[in-house]
Amino acid sequence: MASIKKMIGVAGAGTMGSGIAHLAALSGFQVILWDLNEGILNTALDRMNKFMEKSIQRGKMTEEQSIEVLGRIQPTTDLQNFAPADIAIEVIIEDLEAKKDLFAKLDDILSPEAILATNTSSMSITVIAEATKRQGQVAGMHFFNPPQVMKLVEVVRGLKTSDETIAALMDFAREMGKEPIEVKKDSPGFIVNRIMIPQFIEAIRLADEGVASIEDIDKAVTLGLNYPM
Repeated sequence: MASIKKMIGVAGAGTMGSGIAHLAALSGFQVILWDLNEGILNTALDRMNKFMEKSIQRGKMTEEQSIEVLGRIQPTTDLQNFAPADIAIEVIIEDLEAKKDLFAKLDDILSPEAILATNTSSMSITVIAEATKRQGQVAGMHFFNPPQVMKLVEVVRGLKTSDETIAALMDFAREMGKEPIEVKKDSPGFIVNRIMIPQFIEAIRLADEGVASIEDIDKAVTLGLNYPM
């Protein structure tokens, strides 16, 4: 059975990628964090430092612990360093061809047992998986922003994703303190976005039809539906 034991690769060091890498390091995993240049990687590490500075100020962690967390993260501009990873999580731009190209490269680098996951919020897992020779070990792992705080993770099946891969990702999410839910069909938007987008559209219609002001629609959602914003 596939398992995620020690080494996590995160491809993409933007807001979400750095957050996922930080979450994994906070959870005790060794992390390889890749992006195209050192400037992006340095910005990602600065973002993690600022997050932990707030935790230190609130008494939730010590400075020594923050140093240990950063010590678990290996920034790199060389994808070949992903070779020892048990899983690679792709967190680059929402461009299908770019994702497929990256998955094909990672497929050649990772061990045959490793899992490939994408953090896409809406693209087809099945289509992305077709760029690899391990379609059974490809799935979606959709975190929410900021990953260190938001509890939910959508674990998404592609057409050929194995039960073992889904089980490994569900366990991995729980090890990081998350509440995973399984998306059993590769459907655009998965669960959360499919529920949320029609609500956005209806809110726009209410404003367009003059039913209420934008401010009152916003107040209705935040106070009536208890949305945070």
